[in-house]
Amino acid sequence: MLVNYTTKELELLARIMRAEALSEGDLGMLMVGNVVINRVLANCLTFTNVRSITDAIYQANQFSGINSSLFQSSPTTKEKDLAKRVLRGEYFYPATNALWFYAPTTGSSCKNTWYGQNLAGRYKNHCFYRPDEGECKELY
Repeated sequence: MLVNYTTKELELLARIMRAEALSEGDLGMLMVGNVVINRVLANCLTFTNVRSITDAIYQANQFSGINSSLFQSSPTTKEKDLAKRVLRGEYFYPATNALWFYAPTTGSSCKNTWYGQNLAGRYKNHCFYRPDEGECKELY
């Protein structure tokens, strides 16, 4: 287990993974989960006051998925199982060390940097960004 969590936080994680990446399939949802957990683990940049899954998901102006109807309903058993995989420490490239992701407009490439962070890679419609190794030692 990478971080401590409650049953409610397991469900929150599953719900944000669904809301942000349902159209990306299981792997896309797992990568979103990686980013959430990385934000809890990282004690750097804008995440120094993020110490729980709840903190990470509800941090101001971070996850647009919290406003989605996909976030409002209870997660399925499958979605909770995906969240448990992330909580057990399964990581998926390019989200391995990522703290950010976004979906560029259709047909657009990922920017090389986003909010000053380097592109880690792309999976389907999401571009993932990671801090430099020296910036967030908890992620490396």
